[in-house]
Amino acid sequence: MRTEREEKAEEKRLAIMMMKKREKYLYDKIMFGKKRHVRETHKCRSPDGWSCVTESSSRASSVCSLASSALHCADGGGGQERRGLQNHQGFLSGSNQAAMMVGKPVKQWRSICKGLILGTLLTICMILLYCLSASEVQFGLQEVPVPYSCAHRPSAAHSSTISNSSHHASGQRICTPKVDIMFMKTHKTASSTFLNILFRFGEKHHLKFAFPNSRNDFFYPSPFHRSQVKDYKPGMCFNIICNHMRFNAAEVAKVLPADTSYITILRHPADLAESSFHYFGRIVPLTWRLSGNDKMREFLTDPKLYYDPEGFNSFYLKNLLFFDFGQDSNLNPDDPKVDEAIQAIAKHFHLVMLVEYFEESLILLKDALCWDMEDLLFFKLNARKGSTVSKLTPELRAKALEWNAIDWKLYQYFNTTFWHKVDAYGRERMARDVEELQRRNAEMASICIEGGHAVDAGSILETSMQPWQPIGEKSIMGYNLKKNVDKAHGKLCRKMLTPELQYLTDMGVNLWITRLWGHIREILHW
Repeated sequence: MRTEREEKAEEKRLAIMMMKKREKYLYDKIMFGKKRHVRETHKCRSPDGWSCVTESSSRASSVCSLASSALHCADGGGGQERRGLQNHQGFLSGSNQAAMMVGKPVKQWRSICKGLILGTLLTICMILLYCLSASEVQFGLQEVPVPYSCAHRPSAAHSSTISNSSHHASGQRICTPKVDIMFMKTHKTASSTFLNILFRFGEKHHLKFAFPNSRNDFFYPSPFHRSQVKDYKPGMCFNIICNHMRFNAAEVAKVLPADTSYITILRHPADLAESSFHYFGRIVPLTWRLSGNDKMREFLTDPKLYYDPEGFNSFYLKNLLFFDFGQDSNLNPDDPKVDEAIQAIAKHFHLVMLVEYFEESLILLKDALCWDMEDLLFFKLNARKGSTVSKLTPELRAKALEWNAIDWKLYQYFNTTFWHKVDAYGRERMARDVEELQRRNAEMASICIEGGHAVDAGSILETSMQPWQPIGEKSIMGYNLKKNVDKAHGKLCRKMLTPELQYLTDMGVNLWITRLWGHIREILHW
């Protein structure tokens, strides 16, 4: 039989073994609790983010209390094991404190990562949608000649005062409005205002428009192809094409009749550069490195530092007009190809209007196409708030012209031809007609526009009157339709004030991609 001393030694040995097993169990419990605590911290929904930490800590403390009692019984209150337990309790407390300290930063980083991943996924989805919706270029399309004219003579001929054509003794000639029109819509050149004029003219004469499908442009910046036209079939008759495109003369000619009048509009390159930089800058990654408050100044000071011809959307930053006409905007300005391209543009386009002389341009259009004065009525659409326009110093304007040297060359050429047309029309006659157009526009403004002027986007009451905004801000102004407009003017007023996208929708154009992108921007507050 074992002695009493041996039995006590055996009991102590067994107690130590039990204590070690419980210590291991307690350690595993602590580590599991720590991991679970971190997970629960991220799931917390309380404003301060610590309520779950407190709950986890209390559960861990309960486990610790139970383990402490068991160990105390095992060694009869012995100090060594109790000190070991206290060390483990200290470890537990420290782990909870550490988790609390790192919980909030981890949560913040996790939110940032989620935002980046979400933004990346949305961008990829939009690119895929654009690609899937793009009309496949059908190189095997049958070549069916378009009729010489698609005009169906819907309106009676009317008299027009002229100075350079055969006419009656009264100074009037009988002419029929030209309805086959190609308007090359360039960027940031008041082209949305002119589009509104064309839409109303087309509806008045029941004309057929060649519209894009699912978007408000012909898959810009890809060169135009006739397969991009909604419901296109070879040999179809279209009267007007006017949405944004990258001009491709050969393909456009396969959509429109031979008697089509080609019209476009230009803007002074320094002002265009400022407007384009403001409107498109956030979608050009090359500009994201600009850190100063005056990014336009920083860019123009050394544009080559930030510009890459192969960069995504880089065409918005240099010679945008030349690019819109389907040309290489990165050519050297002295390259013979530049002059050849300008001559080709001059050959194709019957009238090149100028933003700075918009009303004079409309009078020349009226004369060339035999339109009425009422066809020219307009309100300025898609205009920016004055406070968002960067005031370019003479030095910066010079730098902008130097950087956009090809556009400057293009503008100078057609500025000269424009004033030759004005001289042929007659300066005094032009002044009288401009004054008459201004009078009629002011009269319409008093009838149609609440307050008689444009307002900030936040002050526009009707959603149908809200213009499309650039990413990151609401700088484009719009109008409120005057209440109780008389029946004689109600329909015309609404049409004159309707922004481009809403007007396209009213005319039956499916803009689902544009609309989807707009909803995504609203969700992300872009």
